[in-house]
Amino acid sequence: MQSLSALAASVFLILSIIIPSFINISVADEGFCSAPSNSDGYPDSGPMYWKVTNPTLAPSHLRDLPGFTRSVYKSDHALITPESHVFSPLPEWTNTLGAYLITPAAMGSHFVMYLANMQVDNQNDFYCTGNSRSGLPPRDVERFVFVVQGIVTLTNVSGVNHKLMVDSYAYLPPNTEHSILCDASATLVVFERRYASLGNHTTEQIVGSTIKQPLLETPGEVFELRKLLPTSPPYDFNIHIMDFQPGEFLNVKEVHYNQHGLLLLEGQGIYRLGDSWYPIQAGDAIWMAPFVPQWYAALGKTRSRYLLYKDVNRNPL
Repeated sequence: MQSLSALAASVFLILSIIIPSFINISVADEGFCSAPSNSDGYPDSGPMYWKVTNPTLAPSHLRDLPGFTRSVYKSDHALITPESHVFSPLPEWTNTLGAYLITPAAMGSHFVMYLANMQVDNQNDFYCTGNSRSGLPPRDVERFVFVVQGIVTLTNVSGVNHKLMVDSYAYLPPNTEHSILCDASATLVVFERRYASLGNHTTEQIVGSTIKQPLLETPGEVFELRKLLPTSPPYDFNIHIMDFQPGEFLNVKEVHYNQHGLLLLEGQGIYRLGDSWYPIQAGDAIWMAPFVPQWYAALGKTRSRYLLYKDVNRNPL
């Protein structure tokens, strides 16, 4: 009996040393019963929109799940998530990689939406400037640029410069000579579409920032709405910034002729598209075809904010 008691005491002593050490290591590495920690060293809260380029479910966190993606493509909608982005050099751009998220060829949309990662690369830049520079869109195509990371400089044909920081944007009318320059690194979300002319109406270059746009009334809804472009007839699309506090949701289950391209800038929630329900988080992009049922509810502990393309002011015929 004494030998058994001594053995039990020895086992207890060994376990009392090993188990706390194991727990400390587990908690330090991943947290206990929690999602993986951010192994890239980013803080729990960072600069505005930082999770767009550093999502919780980044590719590095999915390396042990080969073949996994949350992306979905259907005839009337698509969810494009960061782990499935494919970047390649953007045509006519310098030192810039792009990932097309919405295109007419596959989806039937009348616009394109893509991410542009402007970089510095002295090794592969023939002129050794290291700077990245935008190209021009095709003829008769208008462009909208929104900065989600970094700082860029917009220059027009008159030589006027505008510094665009995070949460700043620019609208460029069709056939406008311009360039977007970056001497560090920056990430842009870009919308382009072939302008649908309307009589003698013309659009003008616009440079602004979200914070400077007024909150608009949303009868019957609780979310906060800002429109980044004028609502006047010359403009054939608009870009909305929509904010939801945790637990808020769209009261209207929308079904309409307008197309949408969406990028979730902050937060997380549930998006209904058709008969499917998708958990989404910052960095996710969504395409919505005309008349697809759509609805959103914000979850989590922080604000949800998304940027939304919507065609306007034109007869659908």
